[in-house]
Amino acid sequence: MTIYDISEKAGVSIATVSRVLNGSSNVSEKTRKKVLEVMEEYDYTPNAFARGLGLNTMNTIGILCADSSDLYLAKAVYLIEQSLRANNYDSLLCCTGYDLENKKKYVELLLSKKVDSIILVGSDFVGEKNGDNEYIRNAASQIPIMLLNGALDSPNVYSIVSDDRRSMYEAASSLILAGVRDILYFYNSDSYSGRHKLAGYRAAMAEAGISPPPSMLQFYGGPHEDIDAMTKTLLNLSKRGIKFNGVIAADDNLAIAAVKYAKKKKLKIPEDFAVIGYNNSILTACCEPELTSIDNKLDTLCRQLITSLMEVLAGNSIPKKALFSGELVKRGTTPF
Repeated sequence: MTIYDISEKAGVSIATVSRVLNGSSNVSEKTRKKVLEVMEEYDYTPNAFARGLGLNTMNTIGILCADSSDLYLAKAVYLIEQSLRANNYDSLLCCTGYDLENKKKYVELLLSKKVDSIILVGSDFVGEKNGDNEYIRNAASQIPIMLLNGALDSPNVYSIVSDDRRSMYEAASSLILAGVRDILYFYNSDSYSGRHKLAGYRAAMAEAGISPPPSMLQFYGGPHEDIDAMTKTLLNLSKRGIKFNGVIAADDNLAIAAVKYAKKKKLKIPEDFAVIGYNNSILTACCEPELTSIDNKLDTLCRQLITSLMEVLAGNSIPKKALFSGELVKRGTTPF
């Protein structure tokens, strides 16, 4: 029996168990009693390492994001850092890129800095293969791990997630009901969030009795800021004879490229061609007409993440996963 086992059976974080062991007052009486009962039941004798886990807090939180030049991730990091500061916590930011080995390296770096928790910003940190997530589980055996818009069912890992599947399903269904049936799905990530968005698109199409060919699912693998390259991708599809009168994009960058494509093809928006983006970013106001986009409630997600983290660090029990609904913000690029 280890401190890890005690935390799992008591339903609290490892840091909370350690605070109980060290007699910290920063634990509710109800939680303290629950932890002590589990210890008594299993005749647990703590070692020095277990006692020391909760000592010498640095009041510092590690933040990892893949790419701080990405509009979504940059805004998330800003909101999280501001909320941490309001709660008297400092932060250390590391930008990992998308390579798994670099993610592991930076998690280890933050652990060596004795941070109180690590926040993984963005769904790229949760891999589809179970083994790719072992580094998160290992880190969670030492400190709480918070996931923004990614989910992993593991002890001491807490997930704050937007319901991307439902949001994308509702967006595609709205287009279909408006008479747009040849809808191309334009995406740039196979992350946790990316997989759920694609599933939502597929579900809406299937419900409408539409079976899009593989050519209607287009992956863009280039730089996220190269909108001209994205536009060229769509133009090349048209040259190949692939017909579509609407685009649902996995982010607003891709959607802006779809608007540029329509302009180059002299298609009227939204009469001849409809576009829906994702993230409801500042880019929605950067085209004419303005872009319809899915607001995945990033501000709400970030506030809830920090609220949940403060509860965990205070030794309180919280749900392992919180799911929030997005909203389709209708503007001029859709016929509704």
